[in-house]
Order: sequence, then C-alpha cells, then structure tokens
Amino acid sequence: MPDLRSPAKINLFLKALRKREDGYHDILSVMCGVTIFDHVTLSFDVSSIRAECSDPRVPEDSSNLACKAASLFMKRYGASDGVRITIRKSIPVAAGLGGGSSNAASVLMGLNRRYDNPFSKESLMSMAGKIGADVPFFIFRSPAMASGIGDKLVGLGCLPPFWLVVIDPGLEVSTAWVYENLELTNSAIDSNIPTSIKTVSELAQLLHNDLEKVTFQKYPALEIIKSVLIDNGAQGALMSGSGPAVFGIFDTINSAKTVCRSIRNRQGKWNVFLAEPLLT
Repeated sequence: MPDLRSPAKINLFLKALRKREDGYHDILSVMCGVTIFDHVTLSFDVSSIRAECSDPRVPEDSSNLACKAASLFMKRYGASDGVRITIRKSIPVAAGLGGGSSNAASVLMGLNRRYDNPFSKESLMSMAGKIGADVPFFIFRSPAMASGIGDKLVGLGCLPPFWLVVIDPGLEVSTAWVYENLELTNSAIDSNIPTSIKTVSELAQLLHNDLEKVTFQKYPALEIIKSVLIDNGAQGALMSGSGPAVFGIFDTINSAKTVCRSIRNRQGKWNVFLAEPLLT
C-alpha cells in the first residue's frame, strides 16, 4: 500500500470556553492543515496490530493513537486482521501540531480504502472522535472552525494564500498539563469568527491563543521566538495548540524563505520549517 501523507495542523485561533464535567474543555478554534508531513505505511504481513516509528519518543504499543485507530476500525468493520503501521516522523512530537492525531486519521482513511470504503466520511469522523479531540479534523482536512472539545467542525468559507515559518524549539509540552493550569477568564476577545478572511492582514488580526499564557510562563523562550518572528517581518505570530511550536505568517513566499533561512542559520538547535496552509 502506498505511503499516506499525514499533515500537521496549526491553530489560528484558540479560545477555551469552559471546563466540562468529563474533564475536557469546550473550545472555539480555527484549525488549518499545513505542509509538514509524516509518512504512514500500512502493511498486512502480521497477525496483530502493531506500530513502528522512526522517533523513539513515540510509543509503539497500544497507547499509540494510530494503533487505537486500527483497533477501532477493525472492531467496527468486524475483522480481526493484523496491520503493521510504520510511521516516518517529520512533524515534531508533542509540539501542538497534531502529529499523533494526524497519524490516527491517516490509518482510518487508509484502512477504509483498503477495505473498499465501507464507511462514509461522516462515519470515519465519528470514529475519529472516539480516539482523540483533534483526530476528526484530519478526516475533515479543510480549514475549519472547531467547537465542542474540538470535534465539531464547520468549514471556513475562505482563507487567503499565505506562507508560514514554523519553529519547534525541541521541548515537549503536555497538553493535559496546560489545560490543568489554565485559568478561564471572561476575556473580551471576540469569539465571532468571520467565515471569510480575504487578506493576510485580516488573518493576522484573528490570531489568538488562550493557552499561550500558561505555556509561556513555564517556557519563556517561546515568547522570545514569537518576538523573533514578528521582528523579522511576520505579519502575525502565534503558538499552535498547547505548544511549544510557534508559527509566523507571511504574505509572500520570498519573505518567508528569507526569514526561515536566517533563523536556521542563527539557531541550529531549533527545528525550523517553511510551510504552506492546506486550503482545500
């Protein structure tokens, strides 16, 4: 079976609204896929479900979201087939870019194709919601406004073309820890997200993330990274999800390339990516 490209995501807007009885938080977010890809391969030469990953920090047991996805698919499909899931990582681990969730979604879609599409997109999204809050977005794929715990998705009418410099400083941030330490406020930030954003400057005005305050307090270097991007010409910059990845948005590819090259040369320990949004 051919490689499945498994994209990263960024949150262009993220507001935590309230803590639920089940421990999750209701949020409002704008999510967009970006052209940083893991590669997932499915093979069927084994009798059980197992994962193999190029990054040793990723678990290869049943706690791996990709394994959970395969197990759930087989249960719903009524099969007991084995599958070997090979993951070649490029998306930084535990960085707020959704790599594990994306891998799980790729497994669901890949298995659905393997078995001649027994499930609709809506059924796959329902399955995905049982695995993790971000997994349905990677089935949906298009830029979306997310509500609930992030699993209720409505497509955005339009985003302008833009380019990204995404910086991962190599830290690992626990999403659970960030939400546990989040103080909910009655912020004046407008939660009425426009359904159509026509210019990069309009997009820059949208950028907001409630989780920055928590993560920046523990990792002040992230606020410096955000400032570096702005000082180098980004029209806006933001931490993605619970971090630590921070991105800057640019209206031309040349400006993004120049900044990407400059930061790579100065900060060899950071992972610096040039990327585009996945707008369709």
